[in-house]
Amino acid sequence: MENEIKIFSPATVANVACGFDVLGFCLDTIGDEMVIRKTEEKGIRITKIEGYDLPFEAEKNVAGVSALAMYKDLKPDCGFEIEIYKKIKPGSGIGSSSASAAGSVFGMNALLGYPLDKTKLTYFAMKGEALASQCEHADNLAPAIFGGFTLVKSANPLQILELPTPSDLYATLIHPQIEIKTSESRAILPKEIPLSNAIAQWANVGSLVHALHTSDYDLIKDALNDVVIEPYRKQLIPHFDAVKNAALKAGALGCAISGSGPSIFMLSKGKAVAEAVEEAIKNVYSETAIAFETYVSKINTEGIQVL
Repeated sequence: MENEIKIFSPATVANVACGFDVLGFCLDTIGDEMVIRKTEEKGIRITKIEGYDLPFEAEKNVAGVSALAMYKDLKPDCGFEIEIYKKIKPGSGIGSSSASAAGSVFGMNALLGYPLDKTKLTYFAMKGEALASQCEHADNLAPAIFGGFTLVKSANPLQILELPTPSDLYATLIHPQIEIKTSESRAILPKEIPLSNAIAQWANVGSLVHALHTSDYDLIKDALNDVVIEPYRKQLIPHFDAVKNAALKAGALGCAISGSGPSIFMLSKGKAVAEAVEEAIKNVYSETAIAFETYVSKINTEGIQVL
């Protein structure tokens, strides 16, 4: 059995408009790289971090916290070193912390001969994710580990449903170079919502799940509508309405906040439309003083990949 593994741990989009804290999907072209190796010395050590200034202490790093949780449960007769090559900017809204938390447990599991299934890996990764967002949730972790679209049916006990991905579905993203902490963006949300909004939202979630199963792009367009969270969180993202209007005008099926922001995602039918959407949203942000990055990505149906 090998003693070292190098992995690609992908970025993800959570919430997917109507599915706050339960829906997510996995991206193909954006992600971190990590190296995990077995050592004779027991314990978890983070030995290298490139890209962003993150803590090396395992108990203060999301990758270390998830690794420690799994390590304490399995009690393997070895230790692990973790190297993190961080490409996803922390606080970007595309699952930076979840890529780290999921990557460490995935790599350890592979080196131990895959004793744990994907649900159990997600469970341990949630311990690390909680360090970043002050609560355990799996809407970014599940698509990173399972790939494609996922729905978190229950967090306790953890139950994850894998949803199909229509073959011609592409994501476009814009990441304004500002930081919004998940904990802050959760703090502005209302504790109660009108019953009419709740009814509209769960109708959209059900419709989106059905649309993914039937590759009904018109229904996807109709369902990608968030009447609960977006009205509050969009005020934290400069020019959100202008980006959304430009994306829809360029042919996007839908446009919404990725995770807690500031990134914004659009889903489109076909790569050509996704690229046209990218140009349209670039035009919006090019007229502002805010630096930004854009991406076009196929939906990644594999999740974390061994390099």
